[in-house]
Order: sequence, then structure tokens, then C-alpha cells
Amino acid sequence: MSDPTRPRRAQRRVPAVWMRGGTSKGVFFHAADLPADPAARDALLLRALGSPDPYGQQIDGLGGATSSTSKVVLIAPSERPDCDVDYRFGHVSITDPVIDYSGNCGNLTAAVGPFAIEEGLVRAQEGVTEVRIWQANIGKRIIARVPVRDGEPVVDGDFRLDGVPWPGAAVELSFLDPGGSAEAPLLPTGRACEQIEVPGVGVLAVSLINAGNPTVFVRAADLGLDGREQRATIDGDPALLDRLERIRAHCAVRMGLGETPEAVSRARPATPKLAWVAPAADYRDSTGASVPATRCDLLARILSMGRLHHAFTGTGAVALAVAAALPGTLVNALTPWPGGHGVRHVRIGHPAGVLEVGAEVVPADADWTARRAIMRRSARRLMEGRVLVPW
Repeated sequence: MSDPTRPRRAQRRVPAVWMRGGTSKGVFFHAADLPADPAARDALLLRALGSPDPYGQQIDGLGGATSSTSKVVLIAPSERPDCDVDYRFGHVSITDPVIDYSGNCGNLTAAVGPFAIEEGLVRAQEGVTEVRIWQANIGKRIIARVPVRDGEPVVDGDFRLDGVPWPGAAVELSFLDPGGSAEAPLLPTGRACEQIEVPGVGVLAVSLINAGNPTVFVRAADLGLDGREQRATIDGDPALLDRLERIRAHCAVRMGLGETPEAVSRARPATPKLAWVAPAADYRDSTGASVPATRCDLLARILSMGRLHHAFTGTGAVALAVAAALPGTLVNALTPWPGGHGVRHVRIGHPAGVLEVGAEVVPADADWTARRAIMRRSARRLMEGRVLVPW
């Protein structure tokens, strides 16, 4: 029985919108509605999503207990003359008190434009509204072309995205100058492919790419895999997950993204991503449907927050498309392309089906530069109101 003399603990009510973008879901906030102090802000966001939860369920918050559904987005009017909104993404750890702001979420990027229009941050233009986004995590511009009808973003349509059960309206995303960041250039080590020795694993050929998000590419065969893996196979093998994390963390240090592998594993679980690639082959997706080799150019799987992504991350797709267009990378070896002008499209066979993404990579002196990457996703507002946080 409760003690009637004990003061009732207050709950803070914070305006929020729950949105799906691509194959991810996240809680969207106006930055102005959150505490200005970063530590207080993150404490509130962690509690809102139900982290850290030692049971791994986020049962006392809005997080969905997967890497694709434990995400927050902070939006503010942009002070930049070439952008409409500033977008900051936080990948929330489920079991630890950590929000990783080191990278972007390409899937939730698709929801930023519709959110900005519906919240009155960008004036709707009938037909298609262009929303200019400043991605604050990585310091890059993204253009979202959002279909609009009667002053509101369109959600119904015939665009099908593998990993999402219903069709919707396509939001076209153009990631401008996606290669490189303040942390590292497009090729962080200056090499399209190199050998790296990982203690406890051995020597591996890797392609280290910084585009969209920093990403480590390895050959599936070098891991004893074939690129057809589903989540149960990977997530149910702790020894394999430990080996993959060792590779990711050591490559992060090689890319200049952390001082030690241990520090990367502890404080930077979201980036770099680790992906493995294999030649196109027939396989079955996560629904059991057959995916013929003719539908894709290669097979790829990617880890997100230490688990296999149920489809393929949006920024990982950007990195893969750029890598496919860069001569000498492990990805390019599977999809030969001599490099040059024009957008190069690649079809990625992933656990939920196939994703197509394009990238334009051009020579620049003795190096290469990525001009843009293009992909289409759908997005939808799921719930709006206030999230209650014990405070």
C-alpha cells in the first residue's frame, strides 16, 4: 500500500512526434523543448526511451528494443542561409546510458522533411516541397523532396520499400558531398583497400570508407559467411558478434575515429558501421520470399549497434554506393566500375529484400570526390502529443 504522505513524483511533459522514416522509427523533438544543458538533455532522452534497461526491453519508455527503433531526432530552425532546418540524430543504447551522436541515420532522414513541413518550419509547396537539411552530426547538407497534397506531406502511394509492409509515397533524398567529414576524409587511410591485423581474428582485407557514415567493408567469405545471413543466425552467435566487434573497433582506430578499440566499443557503438559483401546469389528474405540473384548486384549485411540490421541502414547504403563507384574497393570488385562522371546505381540484396541507391564519384586531382548520393525512402507520422518523463 502506498504511503499517502509521500510526495508524488512529477512527470515532465515534453512535446514529441513518433515517426517512421524508411525502415527505422524514432521520437522527434523540437530542440527548443529540451534542456539546453547536453547532460540534462541526454538524461531526459534516455529516460523517455527507457534506457538503460538491463533487461534489454526498454519496457518503461518509447524505445522499441532494437537498433532500428531506439532513436531520437532533434530539429531546430537553421541559422545557415543554405538550409531550412538543423537535424541532429541520436542513436540510443538499449542497455547502457549512452546516446551516440557520431553519425547520421539515413532512414530517419526521410522523415525530417515531412516533420519540418507539418510543424510549420518549412512552408508547403503543392506538388513537391524541397526541404534543405543541415545534418549537424556530420556537417553535411541533404535535400529532401517531399510530395505534398493540400498543404500536407503525402503518405499514400505505390512506392514499395523492402522492410516496410505497406506502400507509401517516395521521399527523394540527395546527400550532397557525402564523402568525408571533419573527422576523416572519404578514404580515411588514403587507400581503397588494405590489410589490417586484428588481434584474435587475424589479417583481413578491408575497405574503409567515410561517406554517409564511416563504414568498414569486408568480404563475407573472409568471415566464414556468404552474405545470405538473417538476424537469428548472426545475433544468436555471441562468439561471432564479439569477433565482428573486434574488427569494427580496430578499424575505427585505423580510421582515426578513436584512440583505442576499447574506447570505441564503450563510447561509440553506432559508428563506424561494419558491413560484409558477397557476389549476387539467390536467397530468401526475412519473410521467406525468394530473391533471385538477377534482382541485385551484390549481397550485403550490416551491423547496427552490435546486432544485424533487419534490412540495411540508409547511411550504410550511401557508403556502399560510394564504395561501389570507387575503383579498387572490395565493393567495386563485385560491381566493376571504372569511375567517372554520372550517377552509378547499385542494387543491394539485404535481409528484407533489395535496396537501390545511386552515387556520383568523380576524379579529383590524384584522388576521388563523392558529389552526391541519391535514394528514395517513405516516411509517416505515427503519433503526436507529449512524452511523459519522471523528472
